[in-house]
Amino acid sequence: MTRQLVFVHGRAQQRKDAVALKKSWVDAWAEGLQRSGLEVPLADADIRFPYYGDTLEQLVAGNARDDVAQVIVRGTPDEDEQEFVRAVLAEVQAATGVSDAQVQAAAGREALERGPQNWAWVQAILSAIDSHVPGASAASVALATKDVYAYLKNPGIRDPIETGVRAAVDPGAETVVVAHSLGTVVAFDLLRRDGDPAGWTVPLFVTLGSPLAVTVIRKSLAPISRPRCVGAWFNAMDDADIVSLYPLAAPRFDVRPPVENKTDVHNPTPNRHGISGYLADPVVARRIYDAVTG
Repeated sequence: MTRQLVFVHGRAQQRKDAVALKKSWVDAWAEGLQRSGLEVPLADADIRFPYYGDTLEQLVAGNARDDVAQVIVRGTPDEDEQEFVRAVLAEVQAATGVSDAQVQAAAGREALERGPQNWAWVQAILSAIDSHVPGASAASVALATKDVYAYLKNPGIRDPIETGVRAAVDPGAETVVVAHSLGTVVAFDLLRRDGDPAGWTVPLFVTLGSPLAVTVIRKSLAPISRPRCVGAWFNAMDDADIVSLYPLAAPRFDVRPPVENKTDVHNPTPNRHGISGYLADPVVARRIYDAVTG
């Protein structure tokens, strides 16, 4: 039986053509399938791509909800947001082995004296990561963190995004869900909360470059549990992708049954996080293929 496929995108997708963006995802998947001698097995109508990029950008920028495309509120970060971003970046610093001395060198004496609670120290962590972690993009992790915070903490942002993703899932069809980056947080939260009551059947949930195991993000979603509507859960990451940072495995992400993790993706995109580098991986592509063809 042919199933439907829903792609849930991450951040930095604003001001793009939704049709062209969907095509870029399908093309990357097709590239991965070609390495196994396969072709995309679904009609375009069976591949859903809920697009919220412009909505995310406009809502985060502070525009009124009625003025956005469909699917948030930035301004100066408030204290809670700063604390959230600090927590993520401090964990990235520890996980990537960037020392306080390297941060100090990037920050200067004033930031050192004030310590990690100083916003300048946080900016110095970003600079030190860029300087000392090969292939890493500190800007990517900082921006992804801000958008995850906006989604988790602001119902005016979360609700329009979820409305668009929810509409892409047909309760009458088995649906494979493939999510990337911020999209993995959106999809996980939605599937766990609404999937079972809505009668959704998700034979495979694929998360790519997911930050779900980062401590402050995981705690914001607590208690963590596997969505009841999900059959198999496959997570893939490049171990140099500092947005994802950790596999979705115990003790950081302890769900039952456990998530199957593939941590050896070689993502050739500049920040090691881009969706094309994940979908073009032949193992990732084949897992999606096997799931949608039943």
